[in-house]
Parts: sequence; C-alpha cells; structure tokens
Amino acid sequence: MAKEKLVTIKQSNLTNNCPECFNQDLKLSFYQKHRYGKLSHRTTNEVTHQLVCNTCGSTIYPVKWTDDIERTFKYYQKMVVPERTSLQFTTLFWILMLLLIVVVAAGVYLFIKGGELL
Repeated sequence: MAKEKLVTIKQSNLTNNCPECFNQDLKLSFYQKHRYGKLSHRTTNEVTHQLVCNTCGSTIYPVKWTDDIERTFKYYQKMVVPERTSLQFTTLFWILMLLLIVVVAAGVYLFIKGGELL
C-alpha cells in the first residue's frame, strides 16, 4: 500500500479577520500530494489548501469565509506553482527489473542451446 504525504508548497500569513475570534492572524497553506510506494515515488497534480487562525487555533472552512478572505485566497491560489507531476522508480524496482532481464536471457540461452548445460 502506498503512503500518501502532503508536502507544503506555499504558506502565507493573512491580515484578514478571523470569522471565529475576529483577530487578524490567519495562515493559509497550500499542499501537494506525494505517494510513496515500495517500487515508485509519484508526485501528483492534486493541490489542497488549509486556512487556520493562529490565535484561536481553529480551521476556517470555505463556508465561513468572508468576501475579503475569498479574494485573498484567489490571489494566493494564482501564485501557487506546484511541482510537475512525475514518477520516480526506487532502487528495489531497478533490482527486480535487472533480475527479470537476467532470468529471461538465461531462459532464451537455454532454449537456443537445446536445454544443454555447459
């Protein structure tokens, strides 16, 4: 089973008022999902966000956003540049691939020689 990890792309402090406690200490974070498996490491194009008040510690969901917060969010969302989607293979994958090639080559060699061993 592949493990998923959210990697922070950008964090910004906002000066908008918190809808819960009305202080001006918000933090907006953008995350990109990475998947780690035994054979590969995949960077996806899925970007998520989270808005947290640093004073009261509450997560502010889009339902409670004011117009000012929404405008600020759209501005910062345009500035976020995620990493390109990619697929990287691990060392275990390359070892298994090399082993498979050796087994297939040995099978072809034995088939050509008529099953005789040296």
